[in-house]
Amino acid sequence: MSYLRTFLPWIVFAAVPSGSWQWGALAALVVAVAVIGQQVRTGTGLDALIIELGSAVFFAVLAVIAFADPHSGVHGYSAALSSGTLAVIAGLSLAVGKPFTLGIAKRTTPREVWGLKPFIRTNVVITAVWTAAFALTAVLLAFEAQAGNGHSTPATLIQIAGFVVPMVFTVRYVAHVQARAGQAA
Repeated sequence: MSYLRTFLPWIVFAAVPSGSWQWGALAALVVAVAVIGQQVRTGTGLDALIIELGSAVFFAVLAVIAFADPHSGVHGYSAALSSGTLAVIAGLSLAVGKPFTLGIAKRTTPREVWGLKPFIRTNVVITAVWTAAFALTAVLLAFEAQAGNGHSTPATLIQIAGFVVPMVFTVRYVAHVQARAGQAA
C-alpha cells in the first residue's frame, strides 16, 4: 500500500488521456500535495516523503509548462521525463545516504531495526534497483517518443514494466532477506 500511495500521482498522470496532459499534470500535482498533507498529518517525517516531495515539484513545473503551451514539445516526452525525474530523485536519495525506500520501509518495520546495517543495506539495494528501473524506463520512453510513439501501447507497457519489475523485485528481495535473517537467528 505504501508504494501505491507513493506513486499515486504518477499513476494519476499516466491514467489521464494524453490529449489532456495539462489536466493530468494538475491532477497529479493535487494528488501529490494531498498525499504529502495526509502523510504529514499522520506524523510521517519529510525524510520519508522524498518521492512525494519530488513528485509535487515535478508536476508543478509540468503543469505550468502544459498550461502555458499545451502544444509544447515537452508533451511528447512527458512520460520519459517522468521516469527520468523519478530516476534522479531516487539516485539523489542514494547519493545523500537516504534511500527513498527507507522511509517507506520504516512505516512497517519496528523502530529498533531502523539503524541496523542489514536494514539500511537492504534499502540501498532496493532503491538502486528502482533507480536503475526508472533510468532504463526513461531511456526506452525517450526512444519511443523520438520515434513518434510517446503515447502508444508499447510506451504504456514500458511504463507499467518500469513500476512492476522493481515492485516485484522489492517484494522478493525483502522476503529473501527476511528468510536469511530467520535462518541466521
